[in-house]
Amino acid sequence: MLAMTIFNADTEGATVLFVATAVISLLGLWVMPAIIRLAALRPYWLVRNSEYWRLISAGFVHANLTHLLLNLLTYYFFAFALERRIGTAHFVTLYALGLLLSNLGTSYRHRNEPDYATLGASGAVCAVLFAAIIYFPTSSLYILPLPVPIPAPVFAVLYLAYSYYQSRHSPGPINHDAHIGGALTGLAFVAVTNPAAYGRLLDEIGAWRSGAT
Repeated sequence: MLAMTIFNADTEGATVLFVATAVISLLGLWVMPAIIRLAALRPYWLVRNSEYWRLISAGFVHANLTHLLLNLLTYYFFAFALERRIGTAHFVTLYALGLLLSNLGTSYRHRNEPDYATLGASGAVCAVLFAAIIYFPTSSLYILPLPVPIPAPVFAVLYLAYSYYQSRHSPGPINHDAHIGGALTGLAFVAVTNPAAYGRLLDEIGAWRSGAT
């Protein structure tokens, strides 16, 4: 199981991002809906109105409570352990790149749609999720009411498959497209900052398979 202790000195980055996302999203959903309108990404107007801050602000608001909880739950299971492994500076950089690059991809795809708007931390969360799997390939997590642990790589693939399906069949403000961009960002970030992690990944998978046979 991944360690999930929070609010420690060595997980300051993950803690601040977790709390900020939860608080700002809940304020937008329940107290001040104008926050969501101000923060959501609108690709058509991104360059035309120089609204570049939306590439980041969109990651701190969510379409509904279910959307928020899914992202926070996934983040909770993987972010804190990952920050302890790679350090706060690398973790915050990874999160920012996952959010920025995935939203740039979304902006390009929907650049000619004046009425399109999207929001959510999905790209950043997926970057964290897939980077964490490189470092912790044999980890698992429990999700109620399932009685058995789910291997982290299986969870990641299911999460990505669900996102792909939703992006094709459930158009709306939730940025499902960002999941793929975020996942690729997470994998590329580890390859650039710590390529040896991929070698350890293969070693761990080999040892795990040997132990399972």
